Amino acid sequence: MSEQDQYKVQDPTTQYPKATSEWKQKQPEPGLQKEMNPVPDAGESSYRGTGRLAGRKAVVTGADSGIGRAAAIAFALEGADVVLSYLPEEEADAKEVVQRIEEAGRKAIAIPGDLKDEKYCEQLIEDAVKELGGIDILANVAGKQQFVEDIADLTTEQFDATFKTNVYSTFWLCKAAIKHMKPGSSIINTSSIQAYTPAPILLDYATTKAAINTFSKALAQQVASKGIRVNVVAPGPVWTPLQVVGGQPTEKLAEFGADVPMGRPGQPAEMAPAYVFLASQESSYVTGETLNANGGVPSP
Repeated sequence: MSEQDQYKVQDPTTQYPKATSEWKQKQPEPGLQKEMNPVPDAGESSYRGTGRLAGRKAVVTGADSGIGRAAAIAFALEGADVVLSYLPEEEADAKEVVQRIEEAGRKAIAIPGDLKDEKYCEQLIEDAVKELGGIDILANVAGKQQFVEDIADLTTEQFDATFKTNVYSTFWLCKAAIKHMKPGSSIINTSSIQAYTPAPILLDYATTKAAINTFSKALAQQVASKGIRVNVVAPGPVWTPLQVVGGQPTEKLAEFGADVPMGRPGQPAEMAPAYVFLASQESSYVTGETLNANGGVPSP
């Protein structure tokens, strides 16, 4: 997939390709972006920073691939140092992100681990503060998504793992980070179009994404007086490893994203500017908000 110039005026419906039968593929969890076909565009070459996050200190979960990768790269190109959180099995992808961040002249600190582990989440923030000298951006992007067609087949083990990965880690990381955050800091959590139009096969995943919206709106009110903002990005169908490791039925990937008004799936690079905006001072009067980047699907 060719990289796109984010500043070139073009037709958004054809800016990136529609899914085809070649997109049907399967990887074991957690999957690697570099082995996908086509490889998602995370803005590795197309994103151009303007210094909006100069001197900032960011933690990004799921930073090895997909939307987290795009956010981490964009933060660095905007001038931030970045701590990357990802699973140890995703090291091959994470190395590429570290290289891109360092090429941008910023510090990249890789701290692999499992977000389902409360101790890891707490240590991640402590290590970030130690390595970067503080934290003023937290982007919770990592997620678990596994389709199950019938509630009778949805195990408590999967339900628990989805909630711990998507919701509990957001709680643990926010709780740990806020203790270190100064006025002007920003938290960006990640919801989904599934919070509003849930697919019947994503019962547990969709429920976590609705919870993240509500959690973020409550937390935003709680910490507003501290000068800390909390917002959410809610992507639509975006081409990431999440889709090819069981997030969607393999046969449906040939039409992935076809049902949104723009008629195609999004790319991680198209999500990155939303995270940058919410992290930057440009959004100083925005908190408790959910920015929907979903290809035109109406949402609250």
